[in-house]
Amino acid sequence: MRAEAQNNVEAIEKSLALLRQRIGWDTAEHRMEEFNAMTEDPDLWNDPARAQKLMRERQTLLDSVTAYKAMAQDLSDSVELIELGEMEEDDEVVSDAEATLAVLVKKAAAAELEALLSGETDANDAFLEIKSGAGGTEACDWASMLARMYVRWAEKRGFSVELQEETAGTEAGIKSVTYQVKGHNAYGWLKSESGTHRLVRISPFGKGTRETSFAAVGAYPVIDDNIEIEVNPADIRIDTYRSSGAGGQHVNTTDSAVRITHHPTGIVVTSSEKSQHQNRDIAMKALKSRLYQMELDRRNAEVNAMHEAKGDAAWGTQIRSYVLQPYQMVKDLRTNHETADTSGVLDGDLDGFMAATLAMNVAGKSRADAQGED
Repeated sequence: MRAEAQNNVEAIEKSLALLRQRIGWDTAEHRMEEFNAMTEDPDLWNDPARAQKLMRERQTLLDSVTAYKAMAQDLSDSVELIELGEMEEDDEVVSDAEATLAVLVKKAAAAELEALLSGETDANDAFLEIKSGAGGTEACDWASMLARMYVRWAEKRGFSVELQEETAGTEAGIKSVTYQVKGHNAYGWLKSESGTHRLVRISPFGKGTRETSFAAVGAYPVIDDNIEIEVNPADIRIDTYRSSGAGGQHVNTTDSAVRITHHPTGIVVTSSEKSQHQNRDIAMKALKSRLYQMELDRRNAEVNAMHEAKGDAAWGTQIRSYVLQPYQMVKDLRTNHETADTSGVLDGDLDGFMAATLAMNVAGKSRADAQGED
């Protein structure tokens, strides 16, 4: 077997071994039997939230096991074909099998990474919020560039994106925008993007000077009914107002937009793209998501301190730097993952950055857990 094919085989075997570990392969069959028994309980759907959670967990395990078996079989078949082709000196068979391995090595690595998304809300949809920071008009334009980048990333993954609220910049771009990103593991992937993003470029607004702009990104899980977040009505203020976003004639001529302010935390959430009733429901869900995220951050403060940006969107708080001039480079300051393909990143090629941060977080959690056992 040629060296490149052998390297691919070893990489696939490593990914599959880690995938088995993360699936909990030794107990997977027993857990599936338990899931099947519970789904046959006629009283299961008396509690819809519990039933939905159970069905989702069962499907996740089933998908993981099915994917593992398919990749293991593809690996075995490809190795056998290469050995057979080499024995019979059939270069076409060998080339086809090597091509299959080249595809499979990426597929196995992706499956291994996906298995890391095992947090309580990783599988959920996500609210994605982008706000312009220091830099005036330049920052508003930068916020709009980030919004396009994340929409393109979501589309490439097959996720759907719904605009919840948008506030236009005074001269260009946007001051803020909130999306709901819908898809399996949407929050698990997007949570790594929370923080300040810094752009360095030559100003496109006629200045001809090199400018530095900032924008803040926040990702929050859409909370399922099975997670209870209590909000005291006395702690919030609900305002309705006329939308200034791009929601069409209706929202621009009626007080349909909703803003909820949570006094104890200072959290403000808005929704302006639906009817007033829908906007109120969306804004309340967004508030609960923010409160839930605050609780997660509190629980994991020791680990989060390694990589989370705090404070205003300005110097010293950035998690990622995008340099377009005088050279081209995107670099994550937490993981040191970087690429010179700035146009690809701004067109939504973010998986490498997300994967690096996810792997770092898992490693950090494992160290913290080990220290806790000492």
